[in-house]
Amino acid sequence: MNNDEKLDLLRQVANESAILRKSVIEKLGQSVIELSAVISGVIGAGGKILIAGNGGSAADASHFAGEMIVRLSSDKNRQSLPAIALCVDPAVMTASANDYGFESIFSRQVEGLGQKGDMLIVISTSGNSANLIRATHTARDQGLLTAGLLGGNGGKLATTVDRAVIVPHPSTQRIQEEQIFLIHQLVALIESDLFG
Repeated sequence: MNNDEKLDLLRQVANESAILRKSVIEKLGQSVIELSAVISGVIGAGGKILIAGNGGSAADASHFAGEMIVRLSSDKNRQSLPAIALCVDPAVMTASANDYGFESIFSRQVEGLGQKGDMLIVISTSGNSANLIRATHTARDQGLLTAGLLGGNGGKLATTVDRAVIVPHPSTQRIQEEQIFLIHQLVALIESDLFG
């Protein structure tokens, strides 16, 4: 493939991404607004947000928590918001995986950190990660609200969370691009809800 062909391919991907972005807002915009209001309500009532994902979704979970704790926009100063990414502590994750199995790496943390009135948000492109499914069951048993930023058809997680925002696309890359966009929009809406 020569450079002109590579540039054409990049243009094609950018065009497809732009079409998907517009479609995502048209189809999911109201769900994103509703989810942001629920998250704001949890925080406003003194609860915290636990966030989990695997692989690239783990990076997105960490990014989400970082935007909540620090801030989204550098031109806005606000208080820190209570969010914990459950994928960032290697000692906890590897001990849990070693002692109880990989499926428990998030549920053990939800069990120890989650309290009634908190919220668990899971991020998955497939919606079928066993460790996230188990975490949502543990969260529900403990009285946490649950939500999923999911892809494709939502997988099994679509039916195990209270609220699902599903990017309806088959490509993991495109789903992840839209999920990080949606995370930014969620944080912006939460900031608006809580701080004006």
